[in-house]
Amino acid sequence: MKQHAVLPEKVKRYEELLRKALKAFEIVVQENSHLNRVARDFSNMASSYYDDGMHFIEEEDIVNALVCFSYGHAWLDAGVKLGVFKVSDENLFTI
Repeated sequence: MKQHAVLPEKVKRYEELLRKALKAFEIVVQENSHLNRVARDFSNMASSYYDDGMHFIEEEDIVNALVCFSYGHAWLDAGVKLGVFKVSDENLFTI
């Protein structure tokens, strides 16, 4: 019999994953390039989604918290795939 995910556990797992991922990358493109602006935008979006997710947890809206943590991590994964981020822990990213 298939066991369904428990939402609060999943939210906690995704929050932790994004929190760690936000500390495990650095921008690696030239500072004055268009790609540097892209990398900063991706990083800011990920951080903003993390903050929004934490807000939703405080409001006890765990569905939207999960969405925010997932979207935030997607921005970081996109930056890694694009090559604008270097990561220190490959297990935190889709590489």
